[in-house]
Parts: sequence; structure tokens; C-alpha cells
Amino acid sequence: MKDKDKFLIRKPGIIGEEQFRKYAVLVPLIDTPDGNFLLFEKRANQLRRQPGEICFPGGKLEPDESLEKCAVRETMEELLILRQQIEVVGPGDIFISPFNLMVYPYLGVINEYNNTFSTDEVDEIIKIPLEFFLNQQPTRFESRLINQLPEDFPYEWIPEGENYPWAQGIYDVYFYRYGNHTIWGMTAHIVKSMVKLIDKYNLCR
Repeated sequence: MKDKDKFLIRKPGIIGEEQFRKYAVLVPLIDTPDGNFLLFEKRANQLRRQPGEICFPGGKLEPDESLEKCAVRETMEELLILRQQIEVVGPGDIFISPFNLMVYPYLGVINEYNNTFSTDEVDEIIKIPLEFFLNQQPTRFESRLINQLPEDFPYEWIPEGENYPWAQGIYDVYFYRYGNHTIWGMTAHIVKSMVKLIDKYNLCR
């Protein structure tokens, strides 16, 4: 195959992707007699990052590891379950944070789950009916992103110099409230996206 033909069929990358930290998470579904539930973790209080927050099982991508394997491995470690208990349904849409973070969600079904979890990483398991998210839009707030340039920025190299009209960025912050539980931020973004895909592709009917 000629180089030009290879270029024609190449998969586009993301400019600056190497500067982003990559994580993968599993969005776990639990099938019960009362219907389908999404499973969340409350992060252990002793963790250095985001202690006490509600999230999905997952973690940072390791070298030479696929994103799906990362999501599965982290779920096994955090929920103390076996690989054969996890049925990966497929990938969700990628979440790109303005804070140099990319998260790759995978929808998965966990079978024969007995509420186990690693107390080193997880304080509590939370199950919320899928129906709640199908019928509930998150509360949305806007966070404005500030463009802060270094002191030695070469204003003389650009039109209008220090008066250059920089674009203003807006970052949506989502919140779901279910009883005493608050699901927000990145996790809420992933919930909103994945639930839309579940509904669109009839994945739980």
C-alpha cells in the first residue's frame, strides 16, 4: 500500500494528546429483580485524590495496556470480583477535560455481585436505579475558564498585543442528586452520556 493510501485511511489523532493523562472506567450495570441499577463507588477517605467523592471503578492507563483491559482490571481490584463476572458491553464516548485529562468509559454488566469491595480504595458501594437517570436530567452550572498567561508571554508577536481579545471558555458542571448522594463533575458527565447511549441502543430492554 502506498503512503498516500495509508494516509487516506488513517485514524485521526488528537492534537496535543500526549499532554493528557489517560484513564479508563467501567460503568457497571447490575441486573436485579427490581430492575437495572448503576453501581457507583464512594472513594475511601484516606485516598490522596478526591476522597469521599462518588465515581465509577477505574484508573490510570498502564504502559502497553488497552483501555478496555484497564477498566476491567481496575474494576476487579476495587470490587474484588473475577474477570468472568464482568461482561463488557462496549465503549462509551470519551470525556475530555479542560484540565489535561481524558477518560474512556466502558459499559459493563457485573454478574453475581455480592457487594464486595476493597476498603483500601472504596468506602461504600452505591446502587442507583437506571430508571432514575433515564428520567432525570442533571442540574447544570457554568464554570468560566480563566486564560492566565506567563509573565514573559511575547505579546509583541501577536496582533493587538496585550489587548488581544482572547476567547472565553465555559465548562459545564453537572449534578445529580439521589437521596443523600451527590454525583457530580466528571462522573455526572459520563453518566449523562452513557445513559443516553443506553437509551438510544436499547441496551437494557
